[in-house]
Amino acid sequence: MSFFANQMLVALPALRDPNFARTVALICQHDADGAMGVVINRPSEYTFGDLLDQMNILLRDERLRDHRVLAGGPVHPERGFVLHDGEGGWDSSLAISESLHVTTSRDVLEAMAAGDGPEHATVALGCAGWGKGQLERELTQHSWLTVPSDAQLIFETPLDARWQAAAGRIGVDMMHVASHSGRA
Repeated sequence: MSFFANQMLVALPALRDPNFARTVALICQHDADGAMGVVINRPSEYTFGDLLDQMNILLRDERLRDHRVLAGGPVHPERGFVLHDGEGGWDSSLAISESLHVTTSRDVLEAMAAGDGPEHATVALGCAGWGKGQLERELTQHSWLTVPSDAQLIFETPLDARWQAAAGRIGVDMMHVASHSGRA
C-alpha cells in the first residue's frame, strides 16, 4: 500500500465540498487507519497576535503580530497546528520528513512569540482528517492531485497563489482543468 505523508493534495475543480474546494492540504500522517493533514492555503479570521492574546502569551517579536493564521481544516478547529522546519525539540512534534514537522504543543508558540522559534513556521487552526480508505477512494474519484511537498510553497508562496503553484509543480495549469470528470 502506498501512503501519502509528506505529499500535498491539490483539490481538483470537480471537488465541490466547501471545506476543500480549491485547497492545498499537506498530508502530515497517513497509514492503514487513515490520514491527517493541514490545509495550507485558506486564511482564518485570526492573526498570530490574536491567537497569542487569546492564549495569554506575550508577543515579543512584533514582526509576527499580523501574520495570518490558517484555517487548517474542519477537524478540531479549536486546536493549533504549527508546520515548521528544523527539529527544535518541542513537546509534541511529528516528523513529516527530515526537515518538516508539525507541532501541537504550546511551547513552540511561546518560542515563536519570543523570537526563538523555528526559522520557517505556519500556524493553522484545525486539520483535515480522512478515515480508513477514505483518502484512497477520493483519489480514485478524481478529487485530488498528489504533489511532492515543497517548503518554499508552504512557507513563502502567497496564500492566494498556492493552489495553482502546487498544481504547477507537476505541470498542471488548474485554469485548464475541467470541473467535471467522467469515464470512457
